[in-house]
Amino acid sequence: MVRIESLQNEKVKHWNKLKEKKYRDETGLFLIEGDHLIEEALKYHVVKEIISLEEVSFEPSYLVKKEIMKKLSEQETPPTKIAICEKLKEREIVGDVLILDGIQDPGNLGSILRSAVAFEIDNIVLSDTCVDLYNSKVIRSTEGIFFPLNIWRTSLVPFMKTLKEKNYVIVGADIKGEETITFENQNTAIVIGSEGKGISKEVKDLCTSLQKIKMNEACESLNASVSASIFLYERRKQK
Repeated sequence: MVRIESLQNEKVKHWNKLKEKKYRDETGLFLIEGDHLIEEALKYHVVKEIISLEEVSFEPSYLVKKEIMKKLSEQETPPTKIAICEKLKEREIVGDVLILDGIQDPGNLGSILRSAVAFEIDNIVLSDTCVDLYNSKVIRSTEGIFFPLNIWRTSLVPFMKTLKEKNYVIVGADIKGEETITFENQNTAIVIGSEGKGISKEVKDLCTSLQKIKMNEACESLNASVSASIFLYERRKQK
């Protein structure tokens, strides 16, 4: 276990830059904080290094001072361990898909990923305009449950055209859509739009149908993560 004591150490500078999206994209690496997230990441073999205030058995690992941990952490109370992980690899998409068009809130994205796991949707596609999957707030809100998911980030229009060529039914969640959430017995993509604007027009035009959640008229709309959860639950129930 290598000991590092200086904030000016090149390793520390490298780790700290991983808090920036641009550097995460360049290196294909990201930070996670705390024992639980690290335990989950280790199960899926994505941990590259561990930075710790105490001895650990993982190699390579680095024993650092509290000042370094505080510099690297984005939490008010820094953890005892931080891990450097490699980004998840995209896999072939088989089966149902959840498409997220412009989700901006990190907490919403994290909650949606948890719902995807709960209702057995493995394939998640993020638009280019979504918040970064590896934003620290997204990672924390998933509580580590996102590691087994197949998550893509891509331009939605060409991706959805490919799905249609493969005979997918594409259901868009829209407050002006049909009231009943109904799914056909074939491969399905569910589209959830951004918190403020919903599904973009070019994406909406590629949907097979637009459907809404039947609810009390006193409530105009639901949080994006709540809407996603309801659609995913209904898909699982009707499948």
